[in-house]
Amino acid sequence: MISLHTSPVRRRRLGVATAAAGLLATLLMAGPAAATPDPGDTGAARTDVSAAQEAEATAAINSGEIPGVDEIVHSGNITHLANVPKDALKGTNTDLAFQGKYAFAGNYDGFRIFDISNPRSPKTVSQVLCPGSQNDISVSGDLLFLSTDSSRSDNSCTSTTQPATEKSSWEGMKVFDISDKRNPKYVAAVETACGSHTHTLVPERRNVYVYVSSYAPSATFPDCRPPHDGISVIKVPRNAPEKAAVVNFPVLFPDGGNPGAPDNPGVSKTTGCHDITVLPSKDLAAGACMGDGLLFSIKDPENPKIIDRVQDNVNFAFWHSATFNQTTDKVVFTDELGGGGAATCNEEIGPKRGANGIYDIVGRGDHRKLVFRSYFKIDRPQADTEVCVAHNGSIIPVKGRDLMVQAWYQGGVSVWDFTDSSKPKEIGYFERGPVRTDAVTTAGPWSAYYYNGYIYSNDIAKGFDVLKLDDRRTDPAKRVQLDELNVQTQPEYFDR
Repeated sequence: MISLHTSPVRRRRLGVATAAAGLLATLLMAGPAAATPDPGDTGAARTDVSAAQEAEATAAINSGEIPGVDEIVHSGNITHLANVPKDALKGTNTDLAFQGKYAFAGNYDGFRIFDISNPRSPKTVSQVLCPGSQNDISVSGDLLFLSTDSSRSDNSCTSTTQPATEKSSWEGMKVFDISDKRNPKYVAAVETACGSHTHTLVPERRNVYVYVSSYAPSATFPDCRPPHDGISVIKVPRNAPEKAAVVNFPVLFPDGGNPGAPDNPGVSKTTGCHDITVLPSKDLAAGACMGDGLLFSIKDPENPKIIDRVQDNVNFAFWHSATFNQTTDKVVFTDELGGGGAATCNEEIGPKRGANGIYDIVGRGDHRKLVFRSYFKIDRPQADTEVCVAHNGSIIPVKGRDLMVQAWYQGGVSVWDFTDSSKPKEIGYFERGPVRTDAVTTAGPWSAYYYNGYIYSNDIAKGFDVLKLDDRRTDPAKRVQLDELNVQTQPEYFDR
């Protein structure tokens, strides 16, 4: 039985057994494999643990240090309004997008559309079976965009897995017409080099530009050979999406990017980007690119221009995603330490590794620089059977404050304040206890976003959650209403 109650924020860290420390050392320090991000095409992972680790997790539950199995706890300023379990699509839940009264939820098996006009009771409008991890998802007008980053037999929604070593294999972007939300229609496909792990929209009146992030080339892959030192740019005509095509492949790393190990042990070698966030109103973008963080201009969306580039070869393993504050003088980069497959929110790993990195943006124009200020990581202890990692989040739009909601897999949903970029702090949270105590499992929120007064979370295993946040620091955001939200295409919240 799932219990629901309010619990004070827990600050005492869970101890780490010697056996657990050995497992983590294997997961996190094994060179490039230490940061292979996100679950694979087969979905959530499970790794059995030792009897000592299982006993430690059980003891932590019994002592109240962590919630019980599947138990829900949250801060007093958050209310859990609804949960909609998985239905026809049984795969791993992934990213979210929003338009009007609808939420669009990605899943490794396809996507699901919810009617959220009543946030306390979301209703399923349609479910589309179209396998191909990760099915990263965005919407713009009548178009829905879906990323395929697993090698498939063809570009159809009935494709099967096929080795990337075969020339006929397909990976890339799919485009759907969602003018009828109850009956989405598949209208276009564009193959891209190394597939599409994630994508970012740069929408214009007549066209939508799509920045496709992908990585991990191999000399044995006919359509994904090194060097893979840039991103694919797709142009999609709104009135003729079937004419979508790659129009450029800008090189972002002419020097090859971060070399990774052995030069930088524990850091991913840069072979492309994982995720890009754009702020079109400011002609600016931030790229999280494996071993590098980027700031670049998108004044010419077909030809992005690098402004600055940073590395953190001490505490960052894998630059995963980026979020601007509204005034565009800060950017938050996340580190996906352990690749979304390890327990990293514990005493052994500490507060700086697997954290968010907060950077100030100083200077003007093409002379702007990224200047590191601090790290932020949730300090609520998680069991060594809980995969916990900094993942997708969004700004909570309040003038004069820098507030963010963020997913942490089994670390739950965190609401935090980085108005003082040197002293970030958590101000609210929601989480479930371990899925189990006898194995390391990948579960928890993949994405947690603020949209029109509510927090929506897509839990990898448990389904679609709706949260209500009531706090004087965040309440002004309830007055900001959007017609559409793709978090990686940040809106101008106040100039509307």
